[in-house]
Amino acid sequence: MIHPADAAIAVLLGGALGAGLWCIAAAAPGWRAPTLVVRIAPYIRDVTDPSGRTLPQTIADPTLVLAGGMSTAWRRAQRRFATIAGRSEAIELRLAQAGRGHDVAAFRGNQLAWALVGGAIATALVALLVATDRFSAAALVLPAVGAVGGFIARDVALTSRARARVARIEEELPTVLEFLSLCLAAGEGILGSVRRVATVGSGELTAELRAVTIDVDTGTPLTDALTTMAHRLRAPVLTRACDHVIAAIDRGSPLAETLQAQAADARDDAKRRLIETAGRKEIFMLLPVVFGLLPLSVLFAIFPGVTMLQFGF
Repeated sequence: MIHPADAAIAVLLGGALGAGLWCIAAAAPGWRAPTLVVRIAPYIRDVTDPSGRTLPQTIADPTLVLAGGMSTAWRRAQRRFATIAGRSEAIELRLAQAGRGHDVAAFRGNQLAWALVGGAIATALVALLVATDRFSAAALVLPAVGAVGGFIARDVALTSRARARVARIEEELPTVLEFLSLCLAAGEGILGSVRRVATVGSGELTAELRAVTIDVDTGTPLTDALTTMAHRLRAPVLTRACDHVIAAIDRGSPLAETLQAQAADARDDAKRRLIETAGRKEIFMLLPVVFGLLPLSVLFAIFPGVTMLQFGF
């Protein structure tokens, strides 16, 4: 009869061996080459995919060679999981804010992968507990907890990335608006100014402006492209600036002065947020003082006296 500890050790060693072989297979250069479909897809996009959103991507997936149909089965499982989990406007908003597009199905597939990895890690932990003779009935729920934790961790990571990118966009906004006002004051039009800043600048906001110029080049009016950008990101400062710029374009108001005023407002808003953040950090800084340094100082002051009383001095 096989002892449970021996079986657990065998599972751990076999899983480690399989993970190592999988990493070696994934790093093999022959299997990382793009497939034939990926190579010819850009030349027939006008027939197969005019929008350019559903073409397969080049991925380092050794399952394309190892099992023939495992990659297809995995993509089918991702689509089915996305259908079960459903689409969400909040997820689409966070994907757009994080610069990940609007592919909710791909995000659900990532969540499924993170859930499987979390469940696998928890299963390995259960096997380790069995191998060390510390297994209990409560450990049976660890794989489910790991899977749920991986699912939630992917969502939290997306939220964190979206907030960080929106914060960077709000930080870059005053500088970009000032550059636009300088270009307008030099005699360029609003579209030429946006194109120049998008070409010369670097950052998250300039990347969004490059998307705006691409939309304009494909026939979208500039005001509609700016409205789409503001609606896609939904950053309050950026939305307010775009609304004022669109109103100035529609009414024929001086754009340079409008942009300078919006840049000043954006800087004032950044100062206000900085002061609010400093106030919150000040409260957080009091926590280690109140719960760490103060009790320790009191202990240092009282402990010698208590010790002397115990010894009768």
